[in-house]
Amino acid sequence: MISQSAIALCYCSQLCPLLKMLIHPPSYTSLSELASHSAGGKVLFATDDFFATCENMIADEEPIFIADKYTEYGKWMDGWETRRKRIPGHDWCIIKLATKCVIKGLVIDTAFFTGNNAPKFSIQAATLTSEDEKLIPVRHPTMGSSCSAQDMELITRIHSDEWQEIVPVTVLRPGYEDTRFNYQKVVNDDSWTHIRVNIYPDGGIARLRVFGEAKPELLAIHDMIDLVSLLNGGICQGFSNAHYGHPRNILKPMKSRSMADGWETARRADRPEIIEENDDGTLRFSGNEWAVYKLGFAGTIRRVCIDTTHFKGNYPDHIRIEGCNLGQNDWDNQSNNECNWRSILVPSKLSAHKEHWFSCQSDLITHVRVTIAPDGGLSRLRLLGYVDQTTL
Repeated sequence: MISQSAIALCYCSQLCPLLKMLIHPPSYTSLSELASHSAGGKVLFATDDFFATCENMIADEEPIFIADKYTEYGKWMDGWETRRKRIPGHDWCIIKLATKCVIKGLVIDTAFFTGNNAPKFSIQAATLTSEDEKLIPVRHPTMGSSCSAQDMELITRIHSDEWQEIVPVTVLRPGYEDTRFNYQKVVNDDSWTHIRVNIYPDGGIARLRVFGEAKPELLAIHDMIDLVSLLNGGICQGFSNAHYGHPRNILKPMKSRSMADGWETARRADRPEIIEENDDGTLRFSGNEWAVYKLGFAGTIRRVCIDTTHFKGNYPDHIRIEGCNLGQNDWDNQSNNECNWRSILVPSKLSAHKEHWFSCQSDLITHVRVTIAPDGGLSRLRLLGYVDQTTL
């Protein structure tokens, strides 16, 4: 007979990798998220939206559960949930990503879908042109509906069933707190603009997060662009604190909708009991918080926008921005010691719930370090400048 200790050891050996991922999510989750609404992701097609429309699956907010909330179609759920399949086939949708990108990994969150989650899924991907996109029927997301026979016929024109499979058919775990996060690494270095999410055969997914590296097409090299925008390939490569919101959020292209959609740190425990003022009008603090960003293109910065929208009682007192040129290298703790940081924006006062614009003249840089004092939150960062043609 197998001993209880042997059974327990076997169970723990299976459970430990899951626990490790819950405590320490895979490294790819620190990359830019490229499918959500605020990043610019969009649902273009779905076979069925009966219980809950597909758009919910790429919502920015964390999923919620309201026990006594029902609609005329059944239980209200915060995600994408299709009806129980009673015809041949399986359900699927097409999502346009925020920009062309290499997908490094995904998180499929089945939160609260405990008896109605999709049992399995797969992901296919393609790079579509604007002309290809015109072949996709116009979407009108409506709860209680499914795609028409005509739309199903029209969607076959883009041959999505033949797209490259980047995640094979994979089991999904139900949406209990200890099993809801389904992490999936993607081993493929091609760039994609659209994905097809297949669920087998039906059911629900609360949220889909697609993490990767933007690979945008540079259309006008003489125009001023936002060099740090996630749409142009900007990425966060390190930070000191992300207690309430990750610093990668401030690279999103659209205005933030709440504090949750920005970078917000915890209050520093070393802030002074009585706060004093410096000669330049900034307040005197012993500590600060910081984040380092790699620009999408090496270039020179001419204008800076620091947006504190929604941060009314918790904005930083002041901000400083520095830059350096690491060539083709990424930033890490070791390169930080070797990086010759040069001032782009001197310590500058900030105020609540406002866009702050500054002019500057930076050298050719690949990375910036943003330092806020003593702590607080930013909603967006814009670094407008010119791409250096010699580095393309």
